[in-house]
Amino acid sequence: MRILVVSDTHGKRAEIREVLRKTKPFDYLVHAGDAEGLEHEIEREAGCPCLFVRGNCDYFSEYPKEDVAEIGGHRIFVTHGHLYGVSMDTAFLADEAKSRDCDIAVCGHTHRPMIDQADPEVDILNPGSLAFPRQEGREPSFIMIDIDRYGGKHYTLNYLKRGPKKARFSTNSLTWFP
Repeated sequence: MRILVVSDTHGKRAEIREVLRKTKPFDYLVHAGDAEGLEHEIEREAGCPCLFVRGNCDYFSEYPKEDVAEIGGHRIFVTHGHLYGVSMDTAFLADEAKSRDCDIAVCGHTHRPMIDQADPEVDILNPGSLAFPRQEGREPSFIMIDIDRYGGKHYTLNYLKRGPKKARFSTNSLTWFP
């Protein structure tokens, strides 16, 4: 099962369309907020089940502030992150995900990509931003989650222009590609 994870697209059509085109086929799309009105368009173009949450810039959104999805044998807690202080620390987010029996937590808001597997109970993912990246190099980013037939979770951080990062993250290891 393949899951595309994006966030902070801020109404930018070109970037999300390019990601959808480059990553298809996938089985599920998770958007961690600040789509700014493009949710229905993204869902239509994705052509698969989608989960959207409302971000701090989604002023009139009909979507919830947080949600839980059960995908491929895993429970994924999704929130934009601003209500959990993710700009400072992800401990509150991790605690909330664990309280909901989730083993993956997805957030956005910081516009900085992150895959954190330090907590053995929950992986914290932030795909960064496709519209206004804030990390060094400022490249638009997203995450692909691959769940294998045994339920293993494998994460790949991708940059829109550059392709996959040189590291592939999984639940059990960090493997560097040559």
